Amino acid sequence: MKEHLPEFIGRQAQRLIDAGIEQAAAEIEWILCYLTGLDRLNLYLNGSTLINDDIIARFETIMQRRIAREPLQYILEESWFYGRKFFVSPAVMVPTPETELLCETALRYMRSCGHDNPTVLDIGVGSGVASVTIALEMPTCRITAVDISEEALAVAEKNAIDLETPNNMDFRQSDFFSSIKADERFDLIISNPPYIADCEYADLSPEVKADPKLSLLGGTDGLDAVRAIIAKAPDHLLPGGQLMFEIGYLQGEKVCALTENDDRYKSIVILKDLNDIDRVVILSCGE
Repeated sequence: MKEHLPEFIGRQAQRLIDAGIEQAAAEIEWILCYLTGLDRLNLYLNGSTLINDDIIARFETIMQRRIAREPLQYILEESWFYGRKFFVSPAVMVPTPETELLCETALRYMRSCGHDNPTVLDIGVGSGVASVTIALEMPTCRITAVDISEEALAVAEKNAIDLETPNNMDFRQSDFFSSIKADERFDLIISNPPYIADCEYADLSPEVKADPKLSLLGGTDGLDAVRAIIAKAPDHLLPGGQLMFEIGYLQGEKVCALTENDDRYKSIVILKDLNDIDRVVILSCGE
């Protein structure tokens, strides 16, 4: 490679910036790490000696797709979550850092609830980042992961296999609770439901619009899926169990209003993300 690596990264990053892409330098590093098989440190130490004409040609193909605002995760078929590399495809939503808050909250609850083998239901498993992460971080738990999309379930199952999760996951095709038996109960139900209002879709970035609409749109006010989950979750929670799910911007008060007259829930807590935005709702059922 004739050009020094930092200068090459800076020049290529400017192309992404000109296309309206933030975190441009980090994306260029990610692409080069992907193409060379190096981590970031070794990319800067040794990358210049490994970047040949073939890698440059492959790099340019990726860049053309990225400049067209195709998500880099779909191009590379990978996304990092909770320190692990997951397979992703256009059949699933690209994982977001906010979902790590949901995972951390779920793990904290299960570790404190006193059960040796806590049971979890993940509604809308998508790529499986939440369920697989929980399965790996807490191998004694048992997880039922459901999604209406067969294609999404295939991605989640692939990630469970590739990341060598313990034999503690049950995948089912399901429209919300449709595949859950009437007598099945769980210590915890989690979900990252679609919560974007239909009228907001036009203003989304091209990268977000690349996600499946099924995983994004939640009806007129964005809360159709949330309502469905809140309505049925207590029927499948053990005494003292909890329901946790993500919400969107300015939806906290609306969710509180949905549950204020539902005496099946004894408390509601809403956690904020790193941007100080209401993000994770925790509803607790009575003992």
